[in-house]
Amino acid sequence: MKTLLADDHPLMREGVRQVLSQLEPPVEIIDAHDYPSLFAQTALHADLDLAVVDLNMPGFVGMQGISQFRARFPDVPLVVLSASESSHDIRSVLEAGALGYIPKAASSATMLAALRQVLAGDVYVPACPPSTREDGPRGVASTDFDALQHSGLTARQLEVARLLAQGCANKAIAGRLAMSESTVKVHIAAIFRALSVTNRTEAVLAIQRLTQGS
Repeated sequence: MKTLLADDHPLMREGVRQVLSQLEPPVEIIDAHDYPSLFAQTALHADLDLAVVDLNMPGFVGMQGISQFRARFPDVPLVVLSASESSHDIRSVLEAGALGYIPKAASSATMLAALRQVLAGDVYVPACPPSTREDGPRGVASTDFDALQHSGLTARQLEVARLLAQGCANKAIAGRLAMSESTVKVHIAAIFRALSVTNRTEAVLAIQRLTQGS
């Protein structure tokens, strides 16, 4: 398996290398240290199985680099690493076409599980931290959820939808709303039906479009 690892911090690359070495089958790792070298290496290696890319590197600012990468190499599976745990950044990265978003604060075990999940064909969305807050003008405010009232969701399902849109995993939602994970799954299934979607990523994007009026 061939993986491109892009990060401008050598120590971070070494740490992620250690995680990648635990994947099966054995991984051939190609390094990049900024967006120009990321683009050059990706162009050289047409058979990449995965690209693990730092969100903020020299060459582009934030989402500009990720958007450029997806535009140039739409067929390369992409996982984004970032020091940010902002729900806005997570949504933006997934909307751009990434298959996963891994906070750099995640443990090596969490990172390994996330990469395996992506390689198995799923999308990895991190659990939201206990201190998650809306982060700026693009955050989803409570009043924005009026747009979902007409979708047929119950008040409880709207609460689940709000946390789902923030990138919260089922366990985090269950903890926030004092319900079991099985109950969360029932509510999420109802949300999927109401929004005519089939997975979490589609649901998050649908909620974002509705609540932001796009």
